[in-house]
Amino acid sequence: MSGFNRAELASFLRRWRARVQPADVGLEAGHRRRTPGLRRQEVAQLAGMSVDYYIRLEQGRGPRPSRQMIGAIARALRLSDDERAYLHHLVGEVPGPPPGPSRDVRPGVAHLLDRLDDTPALVCDAKYDVLAWNAMAAALLGDFSALPPGERNVIWRFFTDATARDRHDAEGGRRFARESVADLRTAAARYPRDAGVHGLIDRLLAASAEFRALWAEQDVQVRRSARKRLRHPLVGRLDLDCEALHDPFQDQWIVLYTAAPGTPSHEALRLLKVVGTQDITTP
Repeated sequence: MSGFNRAELASFLRRWRARVQPADVGLEAGHRRRTPGLRRQEVAQLAGMSVDYYIRLEQGRGPRPSRQMIGAIARALRLSDDERAYLHHLVGEVPGPPPGPSRDVRPGVAHLLDRLDDTPALVCDAKYDVLAWNAMAAALLGDFSALPPGERNVIWRFFTDATARDRHDAEGGRRFARESVADLRTAAARYPRDAGVHGLIDRLLAASAEFRALWAEQDVQVRRSARKRLRHPLVGRLDLDCEALHDPFQDQWIVLYTAAPGTPSHEALRLLKVVGTQDITTP
């Protein structure tokens, strides 16, 4: 274990405490607040620790805090994953894995999806939950808003819903099945404590013999861009480039479906923009 940098930890805690506003953590600011940001006792209360112990940390004379205590302080100060990792390094701890994949789509990414009015685009997290999508994605894959939030998962729909499976040709379906299971195993290792990831795996193991067989093979693979052949009930077959762009800050994937200009698939996408989601079942 590396050294404990008390001075840097004290300075970091003081600076970040001043940046967090009471409203950020659900506290009333009050009229007599002289301290910028939070008071020391407020951070201690939010972290579930004694005020005296926290004061000593900010003064650079406290004992080395435990991994659990550092995690509690990070939550109290609303630190990002990078800031949380830095805090662990300051006390000589190797940071643990993040608690789970983020479900918050960055505003800029959401705006990008809306501007792509001729390109199906969606955002998935590490376990393939669909977090955001544009009108073209709904037209191509089905209206995700018609599904309960717990079922807006690409892997779950693929293995449990024949309608979703039939969107793929036979070869593409087999490839997606194998690659998505391998990617989900990677996510499970990255988020060993996340109930959402492991709950999805348990549901799939109970619901699909095919998933159980592929899971038992223990393949590991990270999602990549691919060529896909999809069948659509109104515009027919589409040969599409599926570009998967990773947002490392949120551990999310921005998935774009495109076709080369002048091809039948490109014309089919143009038609799809016109017909929208009419008479289309969910994915």
